[in-house]
Amino acid sequence: MESFFKTQVTDHICYIQLDRGKSNPMHLEMIEELARILHQQKEDPSIEAIVLQGKEGFFTSGLDLITLFQYNEAQIQLFWEKFIDLLYQLAAFPKPSIAAITGHSPAGGCVLAICCDYRVMAEGDYIIGLNEVPVGIIVPSSIFELYSFWIGKASAHRFLLEGKLMPPEEALQVGLIDDIVPFNRIQTAAGRKAKHYMQFEKKAWQATKLNIRKDLLKNVEETKEAAIQQVLAQWWAPSTRSILQTIIDNLTKK
Repeated sequence: MESFFKTQVTDHICYIQLDRGKSNPMHLEMIEELARILHQQKEDPSIEAIVLQGKEGFFTSGLDLITLFQYNEAQIQLFWEKFIDLLYQLAAFPKPSIAAITGHSPAGGCVLAICCDYRVMAEGDYIIGLNEVPVGIIVPSSIFELYSFWIGKASAHRFLLEGKLMPPEEALQVGLIDDIVPFNRIQTAAGRKAKHYMQFEKKAWQATKLNIRKDLLKNVEETKEAAIQQVLAQWWAPSTRSILQTIIDNLTKK
């Protein structure tokens, strides 16, 4: 079976690198594989933290619109169910989770990053943020809650409705990311932060993390079905198909 991730364990930290093409776009098989990897790392007592990282230039470009556009109704429904389950799994991951954002991280890339405990981003001409609305994708309330968990409700409200994407400096200023380092130092910086968390008494750290996120996780769980139905209805709307087709045409021309 083809693998879309590379994993490497150093000092009880599992580094999970997204590895699909140049920009790591996410499709169903990739989501399912990441869910399996997270489950393994959660259950493995020798793993004390994870670092989720991309490749130079991209953390992940988000959802693979070219592939998803071709999915039939059953496939796209399964995709959204698995995607929301993955967000829950990552947000509820009991061990420290660090996002090493190695480049562009729009939309689904930003969503993965905000599920983690800490985000360090590579300096450079990159963007991060949630730009679903301009693409014609409805943002579920659970993703708004995740976003506002870090940047506050007012900013999350404003940014989501305009599909705002921002450079690392601005993302740092608003609290969307926690640190900016040169690309060649990003893995070291992420590993150092993981070790900082790992030094604390594990039960106390884990229980506190899950206490802090209790309402957030409850929201993701309770709104899942309604969110999927809403997203799917919009997904098949002619206006959305037309926007997606234009985006895909532009992507495939390059």
